[in-house]
Amino acid sequence: MDTLLFLFPQFNFMAQKEEAYFKMLGSEDLQAPKMKDNCNKDRKSRLSLFLTRSGSHENVSPNKKTNTAPSNISPESALQWSNSFEELLKHSDGVDVFSRFLRTEFSEENIEFWLACEEYKTIDSETRRLSKAKCIYTVFCEADAPKEVNIDYNTKMAIQENLAQSTRSCFEAAQLQVYSLMKKDSYPRFLHSDIYLQLSRRKGPGANMFRRRSRSCVFSERGEAICEPSAW
Repeated sequence: MDTLLFLFPQFNFMAQKEEAYFKMLGSEDLQAPKMKDNCNKDRKSRLSLFLTRSGSHENVSPNKKTNTAPSNISPESALQWSNSFEELLKHSDGVDVFSRFLRTEFSEENIEFWLACEEYKTIDSETRRLSKAKCIYTVFCEADAPKEVNIDYNTKMAIQENLAQSTRSCFEAAQLQVYSLMKKDSYPRFLHSDIYLQLSRRKGPGANMFRRRSRSCVFSERGEAICEPSAW
């Protein structure tokens, strides 16, 4: 390094200039952006924890085994959940087990958001409702939220516009989108999951409830191949 500085004295000049620049900034100026970023992250984490604890279902620790079926639920009760997604959400045990399943798919924010919206609609006090609305938006809706749900841009903008009024329908469109996503996408997989099938006693862990489906080809009178699904 000393040889380089001897051969290229401009390096030494640049190094001295850079050192003087950082001294001029001072340690407080250098740390300010980092401290601000950490404060924002801490604020969102605290809001996320507060909202989860204040929700209408028990928070599931990430250290707990999510595929372990509770022993106090009868198979008859669990079988009722397969009637419809609406039937599942009517039972607190069903919501809890479904939440455990979503945690295994890293999408538990959907049921937490839906439950938070259900609780929000029951708040009569405008002051409390406004506070809750801001909390829900910060935790679930804004960009880079700690538990951001998948809603479209127009719906997100509509929430921003209605946030100040905090009407009971403020999150209605977003809640409907998340509800539809869970019903069409997560719920069918839940009914085939080990955690549910163990509760309903339809099979043991690791077994397959349904056989795979393959396609068999038949030929029409014109010689055209027609593929039809068949079980095997």
